[in-house]
Amino acid sequence: MDKQELGAFLRSRRERLRPQDIGLSSGPRRRTPGLRREEVAVLAHISTEYYVRLEQGRAPRPSGEVLAGIADALRLTDAESDHLHVLAGTAPRRTGLHRRDVRPSILALLERLPQTAAFVISATFEVLAWNDLAAALMEDFAELAPRDRNLARRAFLGPTRPDATLYGISDAVEFRHQVVMGLRSTLARYPSDPAVIELVDELRDASPEFARLWERHDVQAAPTLMKTFRHPVVGEIAVDCDSLALTERDQHLVLYSAPSGSPGVEALALLNVLGAEYVKANRPR
Repeated sequence: MDKQELGAFLRSRRERLRPQDIGLSSGPRRRTPGLRREEVAVLAHISTEYYVRLEQGRAPRPSGEVLAGIADALRLTDAESDHLHVLAGTAPRRTGLHRRDVRPSILALLERLPQTAAFVISATFEVLAWNDLAAALMEDFAELAPRDRNLARRAFLGPTRPDATLYGISDAVEFRHQVVMGLRSTLARYPSDPAVIELVDELRDASPEFARLWERHDVQAAPTLMKTFRHPVVGEIAVDCDSLALTERDQHLVLYSAPSGSPGVEALALLNVLGAEYVKANRPR
């Protein structure tokens, strides 16, 4: 049970709710952002004292029934409720290290997708494997050290200037938020993994934007269905985005493909012909 993180998460969800969300009047004397602790306790059918101790990180582990009541009171989503159970220690945790080895069948699959930019990311957003089209569309990951293949570092720490977009993508702001939410869930699943802890600490220390988003305690990202890359060689490419969970290794297979009949089909085909080496040689410096 991560008492401090559990308390911070409960506090952030309570302060997010408005009194009118649960049928209460805000009233002129209300000074607390969101709901009062006693209001949550009443809705969850627990004592105010116990709920206060939970937020302060002083309470013993709550039961599943208590957690369910709190989740209902705070109007948590399914993803937030799952995160609550992980923090409370009532859901299975992965006690080891997050996996970085990619299944051989997935490596073979990457090469069978000539019309699709495909890559595999770890639970910490490290690009573990990729095909040639992904290298041409984004960057030649083979030229980078494993540390520099991490999309979380790439999103928040460069190497581009602070106002530049990530690989020219249209949803850079949303992607950064998605990274923070993903890493928060990863840290809850791997609380003793040094690589996870060090990455989160590094980003919190080096990026004010990451630190600001981290304090929001969000854990659920909306799925990204489409994305536009502003590519320096072939111009804008609109692609469909699919992310397939490889659950047994806690990894994701990310697929970027152009909708049938769209201009993106020709752009990806051109990139496929040019290859990563040509793209690398012709990128603006």
